[in-house]
Amino acid sequence: MGGILSGLVGGGAAAAEESSPSSTEPSRLVEFHSSNRWQLHFNASKEIPKLMVVDFSATWCGPCRFMEPVIHSMASKFTDVEFCKIDVDELSDVAREFGVQAMPTFVILKQGKEVDRIVGAKKDELEKKVEKHREKPKFAA
Repeated sequence: MGGILSGLVGGGAAAAEESSPSSTEPSRLVEFHSSNRWQLHFNASKEIPKLMVVDFSATWCGPCRFMEPVIHSMASKFTDVEFCKIDVDELSDVAREFGVQAMPTFVILKQGKEVDRIVGAKKDELEKKVEKHREKPKFAA
């Protein structure tokens, strides 16, 4: 049963190799390793109308490793959207603050307010929601 489960959630060396970003392209994904640095960044983002996608993940999480190349690809594709990554074990206080209970969890923010959330390795749903929320209003403000 363990082999079936690890096959479903993506374990082993093949998954680890697939999840590494290409070494020739710089990543547009910003990783945070300090709660203070995250808080400064988060507070500054409240002043900017740019969409932010926060990837709450863990190094031991198979579905998170599956989503790693997807997030890097989206960060390159949607240059008008900011993609951030937070390891829930490293910054557990930030994960608690956002009510993260499962990984991966993607919280979509606009000016510091949550506008959407995806729980699980749902790449198509994530991309659709990023497309939806990044669209500019079609009328003049």
